[in-house]
Amino acid sequence: MSVTDDAIEAIKQMIVDGELRPGDRLPRELDLAERLGLSRNSLREAVRALSLIHVLDVRRGDGTYVTSLEPALLMDAMSFVVDFHRDDTVLQILEARRLVEPVTAELAATRMPMADIEALGELLDSLGDAPTVDELVESDLEFHRRIAAGSGNAVLASLVETLSGRTQRARTWRGLTQKGAVERTLGEHRAILQALTRRQPGIAGALATVHIAGVEQWLRETLVEGD
Repeated sequence: MSVTDDAIEAIKQMIVDGELRPGDRLPRELDLAERLGLSRNSLREAVRALSLIHVLDVRRGDGTYVTSLEPALLMDAMSFVVDFHRDDTVLQILEARRLVEPVTAELAATRMPMADIEALGELLDSLGDAPTVDELVESDLEFHRRIAAGSGNAVLASLVETLSGRTQRARTWRGLTQKGAVERTLGEHRAILQALTRRQPGIAGALATVHIAGVEQWLRETLVEGD
């Protein structure tokens, strides 16, 4: 490990051990460097790296603070990486969604307040019977976001938020090119909603798997045809 890596690990360990908590201000640079046995340059590089992934917040003229460490904030770094995707990487993102989102659907089926489930139905009703592809994709993103939030697990919800938005282009492409894609998506959403309403976690998870696998399989076949 480089000296900077050592510095990053040392600060991380202070946070993990509870010595530094969300919102706490780091000790003065000179004092912290001496305490950790590091050079001030190495410490500055570590602080810079941790600020880029939203673990630390450098405030000019005030000092350096530990952020809230909320999952959504920390996931921004992952979102940045995922933005540099290619079509084959989108397949990996869809594969990850297929593994994660059924779990959030199962949890939502037991934890999501009924008022929120009813609001999901209103979201689907607002589309009508013949939405445009853009309207459908926008609704689709919101549909999955609400279910993930309904899981009651902030980490899973942030992960779904990060992954789902990065497959928007593929979903739009599918809606424009695959016959019956819009109708199929609407039907699958209704089926998932019904399972949530009936508090059927196993069925909700299975339906979510089929729903996302359909987009994944379509993209795989499309990429093969394009080779």
